[in-house]
Parts: sequence; structure tokens; C-alpha cells
Amino acid sequence: MSDSTDALGRFYSVIPAGGIGSRLWPLSRADAPKFLHDLTGSGQTLLRDTWDRLAPLSGDQRIMVVTGRAHRAAVEAQLPELADHNVVLESEPRESTAAIGLAAAILEKREPGVIIGSFAADHVIKSPFHFRQAVVEAVAAADAGYIVTIGIRPTEPAIGFGYIKTAGALQIEKAASALSVDSFVEKPDLDTAREYLADGHYLWNAGMFIARADRLLEEIGAAEPELLAGLLELADAWDTPRRGAVVDRIWPRLKKIAIDYTVAEPVAARGKLAVIPGQFDWDDVGDFASIAKIHANGRKRDLAILGEGARVLADSSSGIVVSHTGRMIALIGVEDIVVIDTPDALLVTTSANAQKVKAVVDALKLSGSSDVL
Repeated sequence: MSDSTDALGRFYSVIPAGGIGSRLWPLSRADAPKFLHDLTGSGQTLLRDTWDRLAPLSGDQRIMVVTGRAHRAAVEAQLPELADHNVVLESEPRESTAAIGLAAAILEKREPGVIIGSFAADHVIKSPFHFRQAVVEAVAAADAGYIVTIGIRPTEPAIGFGYIKTAGALQIEKAASALSVDSFVEKPDLDTAREYLADGHYLWNAGMFIARADRLLEEIGAAEPELLAGLLELADAWDTPRRGAVVDRIWPRLKKIAIDYTVAEPVAARGKLAVIPGQFDWDDVGDFASIAKIHANGRKRDLAILGEGARVLADSSSGIVVSHTGRMIALIGVEDIVVIDTPDALLVTTSANAQKVKAVVDALKLSGSSDVL
């Protein structure tokens, strides 16, 4: 096993930039998913923020982006430093195992022994320094043969996140804070989330995975051998003229399954999954309540207003308004309201019901209203 400095030199960042963010409709849509929006007021998209966090760790020539063919131009416009050979295009969504696994297979073929880290394109992290500290430890643990995730210490009984139940400390050189993972827990109800917070052994699951590419592929193969075979065939053809034909033949047949089920949960059950507790503020921006919280800085009676040229008149109101129409929006005496005003669709709900927006999107699909999706 090499030292941590050498391990970091073998580190490659992978950014899966997929999904439409259904709970952020009508702001986030198929042709403009949430990672292409500025939802924090930083003046940059979430994708650009993600790149800027990772570039100091791996260098801008060692960042791979996995995204849909339809988003290529927008992604490259946001990331002019992105090398052409580090753009991996999906012809259609096939879930996280295929996306991350393909990146791992390509990079392992190009550079045997590479360590990869997968970081979503649409999360918000407020302390890049502490984030990088956690990743450095995670890389060291990955070099020791562990599959590694980064968990976030909960600050409230959140019901919108999955949780990681931790076990004892692992004695890993250069990864002093590494803990063994006992299990992954699905999104809880409020009472259970309160129990997790009081227990002290639970972390939020932030969906970040760091591992040697060969180890990751080994675990995918143990769970889904046919899926691994397809990924390896794709990787063999990727840097050759055969790529297009092989992608068209294999990619649509790959099984759709999340990496939590193929890698994280089985590896945790065998005691070979490590977690680094992240000492930084994190949010997956999973719904409009999350955006309101980010902009309110913990003050629940504040009203967050987003959108260039938004015209809002508010009296004794709180929540969030996002406007892209320029029309006047007046709020009087409403609390925790969510108003999303776009040229062809208007959403009005409350923060408490923000998670239900996905059901509206599902209903629109069933009704054939694809023009607003």
C-alpha cells in the first residue's frame, strides 16, 4: 500500500450529472436539470460549484463528468476546462451503478490502480476546506482497500435524507476519523429521525463514494455480474472507433440499479465499508424547503426571493418565491409558502409539502402533459 500523498496523486474525481430533480419542478426540467441552476445565490450553477470544490483535490485534468447526451453543450459551457476525453455521455439514464461503474471501468483501463471519488453535481457544501479534509482521509481509506463514503453529522431530525448507522473506529493510517459502517437506513419518519439524532451514531447519507476503481468494479461484479460484463465491454471500446456501436448495443440493456444496492449495502454487511464523518454544512437541495432553508440561514420567518428581476411584495410572510416571469407576486400573511413562477407553469405549495412535488410530476407524465416537463 502506498502512502497518502501518492494515493492522492492517483485520485480522479467523477461527477455524475444526471436526473431532472423532479421535486424542484417547474424550475428543474428535463432540458434544464437542477445542476444547471444557481440555487444558492452564488452566481454559479451547482455544477460549477461542484467542479470548483474538486479541482483543488484532483486537478482540472482529472475530473470526469458523466451526463446525458442532451446536456453535453450546457455542461461544457459551464466547464470550459473539462477535457473532451473526460466527458462520458449516457444515451439514456441507467441509474448510478451504471454511471459510476462505467467511469470506474474507463479510468481503470486507462490508469490501473486509480482511486475514484463520485460526487453529485447538484449538492451544496458551504465549507470547501473541511470537505477537502474529509476527501483526503477518504482517499487514504480507499487506498487501504475499503469502499468509503462521507457521512454528514446531523444538525436536525431531517426526514428527507437517508442515514448511515456507524460502528466502531477503524485504525487506518492517514484516516484517523474513519468509522466502520453498520448499515444504511432509508429516510425515516420524524420520530425515528429524532431518535437517530439523540443516539449520536447516525450520519446523513450524502451519496459520496470513494474507492479504488478495481475494488468498486469487483463489488459491482459480485452483486451484478452481467452488469459488470457490460461495463467492461464498454470500457474496452471507449477509446476506440468502436465506441458508438458498442454503446448503442450495450448501454440500453444495462440493468437500472442504484449503487447503494449493488455496492454500499452489501459491502457494509461484510464490514468493509468505511465512513468519514464530514465536518461541513451539506444539503442535497432535494426540494424547495431545502432551498428556503439555505437562503433563510436558519431564520424560519424569512422569505427567500430568487430569480433575476423577480417582483415580490410581501407582508408578514415566509418561505420561498422563485420567479422567472417578471410578473408581480404579492403575499399577505402566509407562512412557509413555496411559489415557483415560470412562463408556462406555476407551483404553489408549502415547505411541509415540498416533498410531494414529485407526485405532481408523475401525474403530469400520466396525463400526457410532457410539454411542461
